[in-house]
Amino acid sequence: MSIATKRGDGGQTGLAGGIRVSKAHLRVEAYGTVDELNSHLGFARSICQNKEIATWTEEIQRTLFRVGSALATPPESRKKPPVITTEDVDKLTDLVHKIEAVEGILADWSLPGGHTESAAYEVARTVCRRAERCAVRFVETGEEVQPEVLAYLNRLSDVIWLFGRLIEHNAGVNSRLREDSHGGPKFSRAW
Repeated sequence: MSIATKRGDGGQTGLAGGIRVSKAHLRVEAYGTVDELNSHLGFARSICQNKEIATWTEEIQRTLFRVGSALATPPESRKKPPVITTEDVDKLTDLVHKIEAVEGILADWSLPGGHTESAAYEVARTVCRRAERCAVRFVETGEEVQPEVLAYLNRLSDVIWLFGRLIEHNAGVNSRLREDSHGGPKFSRAW
C-alpha cells in the first residue's frame, strides 16, 4: 500500500477513527504543529553533543507522538485517544528543576544564536509555543482536549529553553540579552 492515496488531493484529511475534515481545520493545525515541533526537536537532537539532553529529547519526542495523536482523535472517533497524564507533565517539571539547579545556569532573557546546538533548540522552543497557541485556539472553539495536553506543551517550552541554556553553559557561552549595567529583576519587562 502506498502513502500516496490521493484521498487528500481535494484538501481533506483523515483523522484518527476515519473521520474526514479540511486540512485547514484547527484540529489539523494543532496536531500538525506538534508534528513540526517533533521534527525540529529531531534536528536539534541530531546535532546535540550532550548525550543526556539528547536522551531527554528522544523521550520527549516519543511523548509528542502521543500528544499529536490525542489532538488528532475527535471525541466521536471509534478509536480512543492516548492519554497524556499528569506524570508526563511532572516529568517535565522535574527536568525544569533539575536544570535550574545547575550552578550558573542563565536565569534571565537570552539572545538566541550564541551556539549552534542551542540555536536549534531555540527554534524548537518557538515552534512549541506556536503548537501551544494552536491547541489553545482549538480549545477556545469549544472542542475537548485533555487539559494535560496544554500543560505538557506549556511546560515543554520551558524545558526546551533550558536545554539551550544548559548547552551554552557547558560550552562557556554567554547568551545574556542584557548587560550587567541593566538593573532590575530577572525576566523584567522593563528595558
